[in-house]
Amino acid sequence: MTEQKPWHGVIVASALPFNEDLSVNYDKFAKHVQFLADNGCDGIAPNGSLGEYQNLSEEERARVITTAVDAAPEGFSVMAGVGAYGALQSLQWAEQAAEAGADCVMLLPPNAYRASREQVKHHYATVAQAGLPIVGYNNPIDTKVDLVPDLIAEIHDAGHMVGVKEFTGDPRRIYEIQELAPSIDILIGTDDSVLEVGIAGAVGWVAGYPNAIPQATVELFKLSTSGDVRDLERARTIYRDLHSLLRWDTKTEFVESIKLSMDVLGLYGGPCRPPRLPLPQDVADRIVADTKAAAAKGYDQ
Repeated sequence: MTEQKPWHGVIVASALPFNEDLSVNYDKFAKHVQFLADNGCDGIAPNGSLGEYQNLSEEERARVITTAVDAAPEGFSVMAGVGAYGALQSLQWAEQAAEAGADCVMLLPPNAYRASREQVKHHYATVAQAGLPIVGYNNPIDTKVDLVPDLIAEIHDAGHMVGVKEFTGDPRRIYEIQELAPSIDILIGTDDSVLEVGIAGAVGWVAGYPNAIPQATVELFKLSTSGDVRDLERARTIYRDLHSLLRWDTKTEFVESIKLSMDVLGLYGGPCRPPRLPLPQDVADRIVADTKAAAAKGYDQ
């Protein structure tokens, strides 16, 4: 059986609760950390894209990490998002996370512009100086930098990446990554590819929709990654039932969508900070309908 490392299991890319005046509600955030732990998740990844880190002040961003660490019960991991325009800023956030007591970090490539291979490798080597294990985050849609399989292998072989969150949504990549870097850990990056990437050998999922329905999504992850073919029938049933909802995780409106689903289910999602604005009514209606449909099938926790 694979050793449970801090980046294994369902690590929730956490939404961040704002008050109506758009200030951060740290008390609600701490309660959300406990809620996720109580409902079977293995850890939390604050200050990711879903946590709207780009719109936080330095003080807020640091306090989000210390709040998560303080609220996390024993054995519940904190994977701090340390994405930034450049290596020096990401290193600063990785050092802050280490000082706060985080278990590992999640690191995008530099995203000021389309960096070269050497610049990307330098970026990961620089942040590794903070001493925490690094999970790479491949999101070429947003960053314009693609961590292709052979580049991932080079960074891993250099000791600067223990795992990778693969957000392209292409499960075929997983097999090539594993061929080139057999010892790297694969983390599911898109909620609507859980079954495919789980079957391919993922050991973790940096997940969005567990913010709203943790128990059902944790069950889906466990069934998809158990390696037992007898689990796949139940996994496929859950996956089909939830897929119309899970695919909102890969839309431009993913932050607003997940927060709205939380609100529909009686949790607190709340507003987003600009540039994210309230959803157009037709889009909101579709998300509400997908959320209620999942709840009607018993997937409301």
